[in-house]
Amino acid sequence: MRLALALFATLSTTALPGPALASADATLARVVAQRLQGDRTGACLAVAVVERGQVARTYQCADDRAPLRIGADSAFEIGSVSKTMTAALLADLIRDGKGSLEDPLSAWLPAGTKVPAYEGQPILLRHVVTHTSGLPALPPGLAPSDPDDPYAGLDAAALLASLGEVRLAAVPGSGFEYSNYASMLLSYAVARRAGSDLETLLSRRLFAPLGMTGAYIEAKPAQVRAAVGHRPGAAVPAWRFATDLAGVGGVRATLQDMVRYVQAQLGWIEAPVAPALAMTHAPLSAEPAMGMNWMRVPVNGRTALMHEGGTGGFSSFVALDPERQRGVVILSDTSWTAIGGLGSLGLHLVDPAFPLGKPRREVAPAPALLQALAGEYQLQGAMKVALRARDGQLYVQPDGQAELAMGHDDAGEFHALQADVVLRPQRRADGSYGFVWSQMGAEIPAVRVDLQRAPPPVLSAQALAAYAGTYPLMPGFALEVRGRDGRLHAQASGQGEFALDAVAADAFEAPAYGIEIRFLRGADGGVRSLELHQAGQVLRGTRQ
Repeated sequence: MRLALALFATLSTTALPGPALASADATLARVVAQRLQGDRTGACLAVAVVERGQVARTYQCADDRAPLRIGADSAFEIGSVSKTMTAALLADLIRDGKGSLEDPLSAWLPAGTKVPAYEGQPILLRHVVTHTSGLPALPPGLAPSDPDDPYAGLDAAALLASLGEVRLAAVPGSGFEYSNYASMLLSYAVARRAGSDLETLLSRRLFAPLGMTGAYIEAKPAQVRAAVGHRPGAAVPAWRFATDLAGVGGVRATLQDMVRYVQAQLGWIEAPVAPALAMTHAPLSAEPAMGMNWMRVPVNGRTALMHEGGTGGFSSFVALDPERQRGVVILSDTSWTAIGGLGSLGLHLVDPAFPLGKPRREVAPAPALLQALAGEYQLQGAMKVALRARDGQLYVQPDGQAELAMGHDDAGEFHALQADVVLRPQRRADGSYGFVWSQMGAEIPAVRVDLQRAPPPVLSAQALAAYAGTYPLMPGFALEVRGRDGRLHAQASGQGEFALDAVAADAFEAPAYGIEIRFLRGADGGVRSLELHQAGQVLRGTRQ
């Protein structure tokens, strides 16, 4: 259903009686408080749930005794949710006849730009908006002078020049790799094709038509205040982007701006950009399922569209459930990237079938855990790290860097007290420990190097068949397990296959992903279910 803009503005504030709106706000506030109150991050959240003509909102902080530092006039860094806005601009240009998703990326960049290809196969725009371009996560050689503001020194000239240093490892479109690099190139390309700087383009084509009066990149409207970002326990500087690269993650917006954005995505606001918004939802790739910069996620037999965002001091979550005409917005003035993001709360607000999660609270680590973790480790593809136990606390020292003191919470994770780093211990089935190092959105498995380990065994076809099957882990999300070439292989819904190594009886792991799977047997001795352990979480599924 589509309504005129002026009519919708009236409907959203008057269609429901006051007590109904107040009740919806109170219900949402209780759910958010259940997840947030007392959380060690100290975060403040602005949350809205949009459903047809009703909008419920709440503003809360983890410490409910402190003054509320955010409000309706607070503009948050929305991080990578900005990518969905860049996709909308691209779709709008395509609908205006100014290009196609089948265009090579090179055709949208200045003549002479050296864009890599693989055996003559170019990167197309469809590959960029589905993160299948083959370009790495970040531009090669990006070495920020200030790690707290990593993109501030990067301009379009340096971004384009860096393409000459890239070699693709596979045909574009053949594999998923989330790439901020590709998204920055798209941001620049869209502004260039439109003949406008990106902020002006966003304002004219998206913000103004949708009534997003507080949204901006650099030109802050007078009526809003820029929220201060935090990592858990400390304020951090804002992230800055060159204007035409800001479509990767440089938009700031208030909660009301994002409510208007969600309402438009659900078809409740009529505007010239509305057909372009709808175009971004259509499926473009299968593994994982994506539209144009939207993740298409199975939810209880329906398909929801989602995107999370994160900067050094902020996290965000936006979801659309078109079938139910429901949308969710969460804006945090504190980075939750290292603790897994806002997905747990966000998915629960999309559909209560997803578990809500609980606040992270500080607790002392068990002495036996500290003793077991102490040792030397290698971060995959990165540095070596030493873990030491001292005076009931864990200390981490990356190779050539200063030692970091670590706190510990009731989720079983260690967190650096002076940096945005989380260490997730993983107890292997053989009793030894590894961990996953989480920093700035990267999840890096660590393998202990001061202990010798035997190579994984090769299993018979009969042994592998005992585990094969489909294991639903949550509504619309299952793990398919199959045997091949002496090893188990697993594939989650909408994702790529990965190999598993046997580490103990009925226990397998994929070290590159920090995954361990434990199979559970029934009274008859046959495999009946499994537990998937990853990043401190456990998902369980019964074999079908």
